[in-house]
Amino acid sequence: MSSRIVDMPGVDDSDSGALTPGLVVLDGYGTGVADIVRLADGAARPVPGTEAMKRVEETWDAARQIAATGRVYGRSTGVGANRNEDVPTEAAAGHGLRLLRSHAGSIGAELPARQVRAMLAVRANQLLAGGAGLRPTVVTALCEALETGAYPVVNEFGSVGTGDIAALAQVGLALAGEHPWREAEPGWRAPGGRVPGTGAPEAQPLDNNDALALISSNALTLGQAALALHELRGLIGATQVVAALSLLAVDGSHEAYAAPVHAARRHRGTAEVARRMRELIGAADHPTPPLGRLQDPYGFRCLPQIHGPALDAADALDEVLVVEINAAAENPLICAEDMAAYHHGGFYQAQLALALDHFRLSLTQVARLSTSRLSTLNEPAYTRLRPFLADNQPASSGVMILEYAAGAALGDLRAFSAPASLGHAVLSRGVEEQASFASLAARQTLRVCDAYRLVVGCELVAAVRALRQRELRPDPELPVGRALELAESVLDADQADRPLTDDVAVAAALLDRFTDIWRGSTA
Repeated sequence: MSSRIVDMPGVDDSDSGALTPGLVVLDGYGTGVADIVRLADGAARPVPGTEAMKRVEETWDAARQIAATGRVYGRSTGVGANRNEDVPTEAAAGHGLRLLRSHAGSIGAELPARQVRAMLAVRANQLLAGGAGLRPTVVTALCEALETGAYPVVNEFGSVGTGDIAALAQVGLALAGEHPWREAEPGWRAPGGRVPGTGAPEAQPLDNNDALALISSNALTLGQAALALHELRGLIGATQVVAALSLLAVDGSHEAYAAPVHAARRHRGTAEVARRMRELIGAADHPTPPLGRLQDPYGFRCLPQIHGPALDAADALDEVLVVEINAAAENPLICAEDMAAYHHGGFYQAQLALALDHFRLSLTQVARLSTSRLSTLNEPAYTRLRPFLADNQPASSGVMILEYAAGAALGDLRAFSAPASLGHAVLSRGVEEQASFASLAARQTLRVCDAYRLVVGCELVAAVRALRQRELRPDPELPVGRALELAESVLDADQADRPLTDDVAVAAALLDRFTDIWRGSTA
């Protein structure tokens, strides 16, 4: 699902356009992961949808009336274990700022600008779903910050998966003029190539009707998860391109990707991986039997069965994120139609935590398979080359060290894949007796990205080296042929024993280009 993206201002919720840099119309209904990434990267400008802003205004009016005539959590009462403590009318105006000040206690390192902007984009869109009941100018201020590149200081730790209240309280204080903003980082360009703005949005007069309404969200967790999913989904595809190069280097069989095999066991992701593999290497749907080995190692033979679940896990995570990015999950939910405030637990992110954990575990399987193929590339029985793809010097080590390096990076990936949802916390005097730790799951998923790249980068260096030594050149019209040409244009051809650190760094960076090749291998 994706929001409407248009190229001209003055739009409403019914406008549509191509998925190109322009305007992302935030409507609290159709915003997708790719939209959040575009906004975080400054590749598009956010525009609140007209009908969505009307919903924000209606719930803002309704919320003030409801709070003036009855008890509403966080507006006329304290929060957490203080929920039964009423706020006197004469103290209501200052209650909101006190709430923000007391909760803006995130700790640890400052988050990168990109992660903070992803959070701002998610929160702006959620508010446009129309259930928060806070002043509409907050939405426009968030969109202004996204357009100029300015972002509030937000620290890393403060959530256990039941709302990113500490991070969003820092955002709230920044909007109120009491917390620092950072200007756009050097080199960042505002959407459309304009020079980024130099100041924060105009300070907002936040009160008791705005504070909890703003911070009752998991926007930081969702933004981080969106960034991680977008990168890692692409890397899964790039890994398949690398695997195709490795398959050619060892004269691998095409039978494992045959259409009848996957028609007989109809898992969607597995069948899609097999189809993509046939497209990448130019294999027939019904390939002829191999002339050499009867069966390949698991790194090749079981590739669809291991990559496929990762694609399925990515799709499942995407579905959860789309729901949450467009959710009016604030507690309480302000329903203007009913003139009611509904208190609930919609902020609890069990589904997201479980989807993130599932995704990371599936990625670990994919990365582990890459190390298996790397080992196969080092075996003369498969490549007909010297051990470790060494040159002709006596006892040369070739790419031996890459197995150790990839194994070390895989160790980090495996550690980051430990299920965050196993965590537990009892907080606020026991009234909040469960925690999803979706926030930890999102951070761990982001941390997977670098380790995963390095593992696959090691395989790519070895695969290209093997193809060079064997003087194998696939058809340049095939996706795998284009991939080899691209890799050979940037990877050092020197076969002598030497440090391979820079080679792996170049290969890891090249994977984004391989993602484009993989995306082009669609039928």
